[in-house]
Amino acid sequence: MRKGIMMILVAAALVVAGLSPAWAVERLTITGSTTVLPIAQKAAEVFMKKYEANVSVAGTGSGDGIKAIIDGTAQIGNSSRDMKDKEIDLAKSKGVNPVRHTVALDCIVPVVHPTNPVSDLTVDQLKEIYTGKIKNWKQIGGEDKAITVISRDSSSGTFEVWNEKVLHKEKVRPDAQMQASNGAVAQAVAGNKFAVGYVGIGYLNPNLKPLKVNGVEASPKTAMDKSYPVARALYMFTQGEPAGMIKTFIDFVQGPEGQKIAVEEGFVSFR
Repeated sequence: MRKGIMMILVAAALVVAGLSPAWAVERLTITGSTTVLPIAQKAAEVFMKKYEANVSVAGTGSGDGIKAIIDGTAQIGNSSRDMKDKEIDLAKSKGVNPVRHTVALDCIVPVVHPTNPVSDLTVDQLKEIYTGKIKNWKQIGGEDKAITVISRDSSSGTFEVWNEKVLHKEKVRPDAQMQASNGAVAQAVAGNKFAVGYVGIGYLNPNLKPLKVNGVEASPKTAMDKSYPVARALYMFTQGEPAGMIKTFIDFVQGPEGQKIAVEEGFVSFR
């Protein structure tokens, strides 16, 4: 009798916390964008303490996050871009209905070494740098040194947005150094005085110098009013409308606590 009462009390406590008893052994798997990764990791850390839930988070690229939702290998797919038409078609062919949830706003910021005198580039100049038409810093107000171009790989949502808004879908110069994550780009640029790269605003640090684009500085204000030329939203995708632990986690990230985490991680609240 005493054991039965204890089980009821535990169940009641879980219900009050917003969880069902089954959640105590359920694992929530999240994967995808390295841009969204800091938000997802910190949110998962706080969420697990608050709800005694089991959450695993990985960052391998937006394409992988969307693929995981389509294949059913994760409950939440992080992405720093929207789904492509071919991904939507593939999902439909498999009977999958991906639902998009905005979790933060972001700016993709071109970055250079702190010693670089260049501070502002136009979208056209960035395009010419990345397509190979501009090859020397002297052409844009810098030193007479060759530009080392650092870019993201093609599975990256950050690359997709950069490719659309800056390159207008032209090919990146063949000698560009392709990196698998925002962190890798940041590290590569910080270690090369003549490199240029681009990262999500949450990855800016004292070892990088952010550049203005068309005279506009990346900031929460310019992300929200979309005056920054390479502003975007960040997403979490689910299979259908979320329920149970998945819904509670999405609600948590979109709510006051989650948006505070997004801001603390250097991103911009979408509310």
